Amino acid sequence: MAEELRERVSVVIPARNEEANIARAVRSVAAQQGVREIIAVNDGSTDRTGEILDALRGEIPALRVIHTEALPEGWAGKSHSAATGARQALGEWLLFTDADTEHRAGSLAALVERAERIGADLLSLSPGQRVVTWWEKSVIPLVYVHLARLYRFEEVSDRGSPAAAANGQYLLVRREAYDRAGGHEAVRAEILEDVELARRVKAGGGRLIFLPGAEWAETRMYQTFGQMWQGWTKNLYLLYSRNLARLLATLAEVALLDFALPLIFIALCVMMVFWHSGAALAAVAVFVAALWRRWTYRVSLARLGFDPRLANFLVPGAGLFGLLLINSALAHRWRRSVRWKGREYPARTPRKDGK
Repeated sequence: MAEELRERVSVVIPARNEEANIARAVRSVAAQQGVREIIAVNDGSTDRTGEILDALRGEIPALRVIHTEALPEGWAGKSHSAATGARQALGEWLLFTDADTEHRAGSLAALVERAERIGADLLSLSPGQRVVTWWEKSVIPLVYVHLARLYRFEEVSDRGSPAAAANGQYLLVRREAYDRAGGHEAVRAEILEDVELARRVKAGGGRLIFLPGAEWAETRMYQTFGQMWQGWTKNLYLLYSRNLARLLATLAEVALLDFALPLIFIALCVMMVFWHSGAALAAVAVFVAALWRRWTYRVSLARLGFDPRLANFLVPGAGLFGLLLINSALAHRWRRSVRWKGREYPARTPRKDGK
């Protein structure tokens, strides 16, 4: 396999203000079999990202570093960086991966082999998510459980289904299919450029494979609460395809079943203790419902590679997730803009076909 893969994959890593992650990401890619080149695009970083990348060139011969400054009008930063790297890439396969993603040993060889065996044009992973702080443990797993319902792996991977999705943390695509879909230039203004690129590939007759990927890659998405707040505000409304009704249905479900239900049980127990009310039957019913909800959440977490014990953070997670859903809808529908890494992006008005 190593001989078959030699110099066939170009890896493109967009990076803006990623000094905490970039070295680990680049080294984990450099250790993979089959890498022809690593093209890291420093997207006008204001921290030490550029310095770290330049220093890594002496350690990793396959690494090429491109420094960009001004963002052209009409482009989102990540799409511009990805397109810049892709123009320089020479591989038959392109792997777009985030600067906060660490690749496990042997993952690239295994996934290229899988894509070619199945005949996939684009293979994407939902990597494992490293959660450290209480707010990460509360929000990140819950968001991914709901995303797995919105974008079911089996449906996305089904040629007969119109469903399409990808995760820019790990997006492996044939160069031919990438060019045929118009590449990142075709999705230059999209905030969810990964999902939109996957839709174009599938609409053009390409085959998608979308997989849970904790065994192959791991990401820590946000270092601070503020980053997490901005990141999900930017993405959630779009991940719900700008469908306000569907977003509000999720908000109601989470607010009632994940946040309010345990609190109702506690209130009923207090009523029984202090006022000797006849709330015992109601308390039992609420307890069973809350227990069932917690158990199904644990099962969903395990399927995605999370520690099932993170279900203990469901109540604060539901509260924060609900606020993020509201804030994302407000940002896109009423404030008409979102912020990310020091840049302001206008909320794009959907076409009449809803896209």
